[in-house]
Amino acid sequence: MLANLTPFLLHWGITALSLWVASHLFKGIRFSSTGALAVAALLLGLANAVVRPLLVLLTLPLTVLSFGVFLLVINALMLLLVAKLVEGFRVEGFWTAFWASLFITLLSVVLGAFVLGGTPEFTIQTSPGAGTGWL
Repeated sequence: MLANLTPFLLHWGITALSLWVASHLFKGIRFSSTGALAVAALLLGLANAVVRPLLVLLTLPLTVLSFGVFLLVINALMLLLVAKLVEGFRVEGFWTAFWASLFITLLSVVLGAFVLGGTPEFTIQTSPGAGTGWL
C-alpha cells in the first residue's frame, strides 16, 4: 500500500510547493495558513483529476477551434474553483489565475521530472533513441 501512496504524496507535495512559489510571485494569490495551502493543493489535484476532464470534454469544440488555448482557461477556472472552496486561499482575478495556473503547471512538470527521476510518464523525449528514428 505504501508503494501506491508514495507517488500520491509526491504529487501533492509538488503541487503544494508550486502553489507556494506562485503565491510569492503573484500578488493576487494569498494563503492565510499552511493548512490552507495543503488543502488547496489536495483539492487542486482532485479538481484536475475529476472536474477538469469533464470540462475538457464539454468544451471540446471550443478547445479545437482555439487550437487548445482554451485549455489554459480551464486551468485558470480550476484554480478559481479551488480558491472559492478553500477558506484561507484567495485568488484576486481571472488573469491572475490564468498566469498563475500556467506557472504552476510548468513548475509542477519540471519539479515532477526531477523528483520522480524521469519516470516514463514524466520523461520528455528530445531525440530518438539509439538506432531508431522518429517515424
